[in-house]
Amino acid sequence: MRAGDPRGEVAYAWHAKEAVRFFYDIPNPEMAEKYLVELADDLQDDEFPPEVRSLGRTLTRWRTQIVNWHRARASNGPAAAINNLVKRVKRGAFGFRRFRHYRIRSLLYAGRPDWALLATITPTPR
Repeated sequence: MRAGDPRGEVAYAWHAKEAVRFFYDIPNPEMAEKYLVELADDLQDDEFPPEVRSLGRTLTRWRTQIVNWHRARASNGPAAAINNLVKRVKRGAFGFRRFRHYRIRSLLYAGRPDWALLATITPTPR
């Protein structure tokens, strides 16, 4: 890494990423919040590259939401993944005239098809 990162910017970014990952290993919400506040302040130091300072500002701005993960252990990740999936299918679904076909295409794309519905599909001539 030294040869391709003479100023250490990539190394700083990697260490910052590892410090954020460690945050999720802290079991206590209060300790996690203290750690996050200190980490966000440290990352905003002028010695760090702009990307790392930006991460520090982002952690400060989103502190409450990030720490709430420790309290609820809930994430909107599954919902976001489903929305992403539906949008990808929608982009490729130009020409679908029936919602039923769109639904089946979405299920096939998601890997959970209802094979009983497959026999009911009749291709539409173009």
